[in-house]
Amino acid sequence: MENLTELVSKAKEGDEAALSQLLRALESPIRAFFISRIGRRADVDDLVQNTLLRVHRGLKDLKDNARLKAFAMKGALYELQDFYRGRYTAKETLFDVHDAPEIEDSNSTAGASIDVERALSSLSDKAREIIELREYGYRYEEIAEMIGSTEAAIKMQVKRAFDRMRDALGLFLLWASGIVFLQK
Repeated sequence: MENLTELVSKAKEGDEAALSQLLRALESPIRAFFISRIGRRADVDDLVQNTLLRVHRGLKDLKDNARLKAFAMKGALYELQDFYRGRYTAKETLFDVHDAPEIEDSNSTAGASIDVERALSSLSDKAREIIELREYGYRYEEIAEMIGSTEAAIKMQVKRAFDRMRDALGLFLLWASGIVFLQK
């Protein structure tokens, strides 16, 4: 297989075979990204396709051909954010309404969701930026260079950010489970 940087150049020049090969090379890491986060097959397929479409449409805007993977992962992150925020709409029905799980009563917590946005808002601006850069696919070393810090400090920031988010989400889950206990 050709070097991805060369494929990007050829695809930008209009080479359909290079574009096809490029998108096939990106499919696997993008699919792994979504599976690790949502794990639902039907949603994953749609999210992968939408991300590849986003990469295809934005390829001409890519300034550094060597940064293709980061560019694609940024598109995947945007698709995932839309999915979590409820702005995501599939292009086709993901399941038959007759196969949908039945909810036993109106007080069920089946509709409860974890407020990731609230957990992210508990982070400092710098920590949020670091987490965002990690999600875009940047390595710790690259982030340290961008921010003017050391790789070890960036790793510690990421660990602390995830600890803080876990605590924030844990409090939410405790609160939600308290509601369940009060209802019984």
